[in-house]
Amino acid sequence: MMLTVTSYARAGLLGNPSDGYFGKTLAFAFRDFQVKVTIYQSPEVNFFPGDVDENVFRSLDHLVDSVQHYGYYGGVRLVKAVTKVFVEHCRAQGIELPARNFTVRYQSNIPRLVGLGGSSAICTAMFKALMLFYGVGERIPKEVVPTLCWQAEKAELGIHCGMQDRVIQVYNGVVFMDFEREYFEANGFGRYQYVEARLLPRVYLSYDPDRAEFSGIYHRKLADAAVHDQERIGAAMKEFADIAQRGFEALQTGRQQDLPELINANFDLRNRVFKVSDANARMVAEARAVGASSKFAGSGGAIVGTYEDDAMYEALQARLAGIGCRTIRPLVAPPAP
Repeated sequence: MMLTVTSYARAGLLGNPSDGYFGKTLAFAFRDFQVKVTIYQSPEVNFFPGDVDENVFRSLDHLVDSVQHYGYYGGVRLVKAVTKVFVEHCRAQGIELPARNFTVRYQSNIPRLVGLGGSSAICTAMFKALMLFYGVGERIPKEVVPTLCWQAEKAELGIHCGMQDRVIQVYNGVVFMDFEREYFEANGFGRYQYVEARLLPRVYLSYDPDRAEFSGIYHRKLADAAVHDQERIGAAMKEFADIAQRGFEALQTGRQQDLPELINANFDLRNRVFKVSDANARMVAEARAVGASSKFAGSGGAIVGTYEDDAMYEALQARLAGIGCRTIRPLVAPPAP
């Protein structure tokens, strides 16, 4: 029995990063980039390294550059942590797993460390693969899976991260997420609602791999700021949530024309709260120079926004190519069953 499971890249359209602070966010998963996990029965449990697990380098400079960009650890730690959390959850819920071992491999073409959810895609694909391999998917509620994947990264590995990535990569499509504190703490998950992809305005995504940075660094800095400046950060998180709520309501009522202003406001707020680097800010500025709206798709290194027509998209592509960015029209992944 050999099974292959996929998780897609994601972009935070509005609200990011309030998902980590009991806020609200609107995100979509897109098929242009993905992680594939292949799992099959074997005599022992065996985790094969993937393309994120570099151990061979062209030179000392390559080694130093790789560590500076991607850290010392790759994706195998993620699949191990997810497996541990999966087994412990099944035990705690009285879910008996068949007595069989597996070998697992993963492949990813998601641009690394540019805020498109590459690490969480490995986690969610692995969790989905385990549910399928052991035939227990119907016994683990869909809304619980993102929380378990989040726990694998945060509790097991100490990675600073929010919930958004895991939710959208389990649900796919376009999802509005409300992480209101009382509900989340009572249930262990937020309120997740699909938005029809056809309601979105014209959306582009652009990224530059040379701006790569481990997203946990940003989340850790933000967490530190929240501790030392609770009033300012708390107010900002409420404003992020309000932007996401207004965007969700605009889409539901056919007011797509409201999205560009909200997207721009989302980035401007982030820049006020936590000054972004000049290189990342320039991506946003170049996109806005041709009339497109623009904000980070995640922690930095990629931007997402809206454009008006083909002429603006072509101008956007050319302008961003001038600073080393690749621009695409993302293909939204269909909602998961």
